[in-house]
Amino acid sequence: MAKLGKRTRSAREAFAGKDEVSVAEAVALVKEHAKAKFDETVEIAVNLGVDPRHADQMVRGKVALPNGTGKAVRVAVFARGEKAEEAKKAGADIVGAEDLMETVQGGTIEFDRCIATPDMMPIVGRLGKVLGPRNLMPNPKVGTVTMDVAEAVSAAKGGEVQFKVEKAGVVHAGIGKASFDAKKLEENVLAFVDAVSRAKPSGAKGTYMMKVSLASTMGPGVSIDVTSATGNA
Repeated sequence: MAKLGKRTRSAREAFAGKDEVSVAEAVALVKEHAKAKFDETVEIAVNLGVDPRHADQMVRGKVALPNGTGKAVRVAVFARGEKAEEAKKAGADIVGAEDLMETVQGGTIEFDRCIATPDMMPIVGRLGKVLGPRNLMPNPKVGTVTMDVAEAVSAAKGGEVQFKVEKAGVVHAGIGKASFDAKKLEENVLAFVDAVSRAKPSGAKGTYMMKVSLASTMGPGVSIDVTSATGNA
């Protein structure tokens, strides 16, 4: 087994025994030990008491983080005519129809968010096997199948985060950068957890939010006291 680097060992030692801490404590720990040569992303993971194999236990949604993510989001829009022009004016990076479909089918996916007008869905539907696994498939439930493409593009560029529960019952996302002010990261954590809480599906039984943890790209994770994250302390 490869030896742990000095920085990694130091971080793990600092995190040892610090479980179920407050949001503020977790943010402080993660920021203090995010010492890579690049601005690490602060990532949140929420373990949920759901089985996403059942339709009534699927969790998905979106949240506009109050302080953005610090990441430049590349947006592709499937639209024609007037709506295509609206998307371009709103700042979309890629706009197209059949031509964009062919590009994606060819294996070129140079975007982080995909938006489509409803009339484009027969075309976009052919890309389900490509976009679906990457969580890029437009969906009306999260506002990415819409006639208001300008608003959708602006939201994506402004720090809106989409989330979808994985097979293991975990929801995760990047909620900022290690360089962010601690208070801003705390606000983003609380906003994300609140959005996941409000997305609780009808089929969820028992404890819904099992665990919340925070980590930087290269650092270990620290678990947050759920009541601290949900405001029910």
